[in-house]
Amino acid sequence: MRRVAITGLGTINPCGIGVQRTWDNLVAGHSGIATFTHFDVSAYSTRFGGYVSDFDPKAHLGPKDARRMSRFIQMAVVAADEAVADAGLDIVNDPDAERIGVIVGSGVGGLEQMEIQYDIIREKGPDRVSPFLVPMMIIDLAAGQISIRHGAKGLNYAPVSACATGTHAIGEAFEAIRAGRIVAAIAGGFDSGITSVALAGFCAARALSTRNDDPVRASRPFDAGRDGFAMSEGGAAVVVEEWERAVQRGAHIYAEVVGYGATADAYHITAPAPDGSGARRAMEMAIAQSGLDRSQVGYVNAHGTSTPAGDVAEAGAIRSVFGDTVPWVSSTKSMTGHLLGGAGALESVVCAKAVETGVLPPTINLTDPDPAIDIPIVANVAASVPIEAAMNNSFGFGGHNATLIFARADR
Repeated sequence: MRRVAITGLGTINPCGIGVQRTWDNLVAGHSGIATFTHFDVSAYSTRFGGYVSDFDPKAHLGPKDARRMSRFIQMAVVAADEAVADAGLDIVNDPDAERIGVIVGSGVGGLEQMEIQYDIIREKGPDRVSPFLVPMMIIDLAAGQISIRHGAKGLNYAPVSACATGTHAIGEAFEAIRAGRIVAAIAGGFDSGITSVALAGFCAARALSTRNDDPVRASRPFDAGRDGFAMSEGGAAVVVEEWERAVQRGAHIYAEVVGYGATADAYHITAPAPDGSGARRAMEMAIAQSGLDRSQVGYVNAHGTSTPAGDVAEAGAIRSVFGDTVPWVSSTKSMTGHLLGGAGALESVVCAKAVETGVLPPTINLTDPDPAIDIPIVANVAASVPIEAAMNNSFGFGGHNATLIFARADR
């Protein structure tokens, strides 16, 4: 089995457009959560989250291409551009172009375009609907547009597993490279679901925090006062590449992907298994594949959404996996909010940077730790802790669990 390197990173999220800006804000403990202003939310029980208000797709893509993509695809293409440039790839002219893939998914796809075009039908009739509706709406067109733009002709598809999507995408790219089916891939996940219908749905499900008077402090994973997550948009793309190929071309290697676990709870459509058994099995699977001792994992970027049930279940699963060697844990969703299908991809970028730099971003807003959560948490201030490996957990509605492990490139 081939080794797999991470050689490129790209992101758009509420804490920043671009990896460096995002990383600086996360390490500094700066939140990207604010009251929504892009549509009228006065009648909603939750009126805030992580909307990327400074993202101008026309500036990045040009007016013509921007008009033909829904917002989640625009974000995917721009972040993929950053990751490909960061990796130093010129895929169109690469002799391996037919063996370079794109695996990029989404949780809800082009939901905002369905709402926009439905309004057009009601107001102007069906013949006024955009001919680009279908390619703007369907989830696989993020991967398709990236492939077309960069000339990547290998494996190309879009996983969909709710909030585990981004982690599954990177894990599946990792497996495809290990098996020799491709030599590199652009992988990740993106969502832009902060629309009138989606926000109403999450409010109705009572999944969101209702701290409307204090949005910045609303997302508080592991805190006794947590009351739901902050809904956000964005995601991340990474370039994963066969290790020897990356070394031969002199690429900068952020980290090595060494382990991947994927399981199902088979329990409930939205709630996690209370005993955390599905999450535990995903972590154990990833550790077993990595060949590492559990004690070598120095950091876990938790799924940690700030929901009452989810945080307790995950913390218990982490404790059961690591026993007396539980590593430092933090949830960057305290700052970014929950990017849905993009969350796991962004948090994989965070893990790669943590492994590279030895800096662990904090869980902010942790003022009253839940006594039922017995794990060591990087609370409120970043920690400088050189680590050998980091773990990323992602769990999605439907009982989907995915875990990745990233090891230091120079180990």
